[in-house]
Amino acid sequence: MRILAVILVIFGLIAGGVVWLLRHPASPIVAKITEVSEPVPIPDPETYAVTVEEIDYHRKKLSKAYRKAKTDTERQAIIASARSLLELTMPSLMRCWLGTPWDYNGMAAKPGGGKVACGYFVSTIMRDSGFDVQRIRLAQQPSQNILLTFLPREKLHIKVDVNYPEYLDLFRRKDHGIYIIGLDKHVGFLIHDENGVQFIHSGGLLRRVVDEGPSDAYSIEKSNYRVIGNITGDKELLKRWLLEDSFPTYR
Repeated sequence: MRILAVILVIFGLIAGGVVWLLRHPASPIVAKITEVSEPVPIPDPETYAVTVEEIDYHRKKLSKAYRKAKTDTERQAIIASARSLLELTMPSLMRCWLGTPWDYNGMAAKPGGGKVACGYFVSTIMRDSGFDVQRIRLAQQPSQNILLTFLPREKLHIKVDVNYPEYLDLFRRKDHGIYIIGLDKHVGFLIHDENGVQFIHSGGLLRRVVDEGPSDAYSIEKSNYRVIGNITGDKELLKRWLLEDSFPTYR
C-alpha cells in the first residue's frame, strides 16, 4: 500500500507539472522544448548582401526616373513601384537573419554576425533597405520614437489594453504593407500581405530572430501597449526614400 501511495503522489506531481507548463507557455522549459522540436534556421549573410545591392541598384534607377518625371501620374506610378520593390525585398532581408541569436546588448550589423537586440534588428533592416538612418541611435530609442523617425504621429495607430483576438481582427482590416510594431518593451516588423500576417523580430521565447504567425506571436499577445505604422503604405515616406532623404532619429 505504501508503494502504491508513493506512485500516486509521483503521478500527481507529474500531471501537475504538465498542467503548469500548459498554463505557462512563457516558461524557459517550454522554450527549450520548442527549440528542440524545431530546427534552428541558419542565417544567410550572402543572400543578404546580394539583396542589399539589388535594393540599392533599383532604388537609384527609380530615383532617377522620379526626378525626370514630368507629370504627377508618372511620379505616382514610380512611388507605386517603390512600394512594390520594398514589399518584395524587405521580408527577404529580414528572413536572412532567422536564427541569429538575440541579446539585450546585441549590435550585430549583418545576419549571423553576432547577437542582435530587437531595436538593432529593426534599425539595421531599415538602413539596409535604403533608408538613411542613424543605426545605433535609432536602435536605442523607445519603439514609438523609432516609428516617429519615419512617420508623423497622426499616421501611427496605438492600442492599449485590447485583447489579442480583437487586436488581430482590427489589424487584418488594415491596408497591406510592412509595419513596424512597438510593444511594451519590444519592437519588430509585421508583414501584412495576401498570405496573411507574420511577425518578424529578434527575441521572444526562443531568444533569436524568428518569423512567427499570429498563433505564435507571444510577444504581441502579452503586450498591453501596441503601436504600429505602415512603412510601405505612406507615399510621403516612399518619396523621401526615393530622393535619398536622411531620417534623423526622433528623440
